[in-house]
Amino acid sequence: MPRSFSLLPAAIVAGAALLLTSCDSTPRERQEVAREGVRELDTLARTAAQKVARLGKATARYDAANRARRDQPLDPRQEIAMETKLMGPYAGQLDNLTPTDLPNAYAQLIRVAREQRDTWTDRDWDYARAVYRRLNDQVKQIRMDLPAREEVRIRARQAEFVALQAGRTAEGIKDATRQQAK
Repeated sequence: MPRSFSLLPAAIVAGAALLLTSCDSTPRERQEVAREGVRELDTLARTAAQKVARLGKATARYDAANRARRDQPLDPRQEIAMETKLMGPYAGQLDNLTPTDLPNAYAQLIRVAREQRDTWTDRDWDYARAVYRRLNDQVKQIRMDLPAREEVRIRARQAEFVALQAGRTAEGIKDATRQQAK
């Protein structure tokens, strides 16, 4: 016997039970229960809409502040200081790195970024991003000379840097929404 036919008696029993319980109440009582349920749903929907609106405003404010900060030019002295901090032995040489040096230079960048990320401000991330861009520019210059295995290592480190940066952005948005809630 097909399985759907064996479920049919159970469905009939469940439907009969539902009809019997609804027979114990009057139409007005059922109508009042339905109204109360709709009121609760409306309250939940209104609360959720207010939260979404508040989060949207906080995120928009954070994004606007981020754009305004990024529009400000970087101080060349601080950029050099960040490059020195991030790149260690590779500082000052980003434009001359060879295919042999680049994977280790990215490893150095990621190592320091992992260690320092919790103490960095958004502006520090701007300077770190500038160093990262210069490193990426050097990769573009010598990409044809990079062995495939080294390019894969570099791409993995690039992905990690972007992930670390995205984590900071998420924290910033989270903080902005907390401040908005207060």
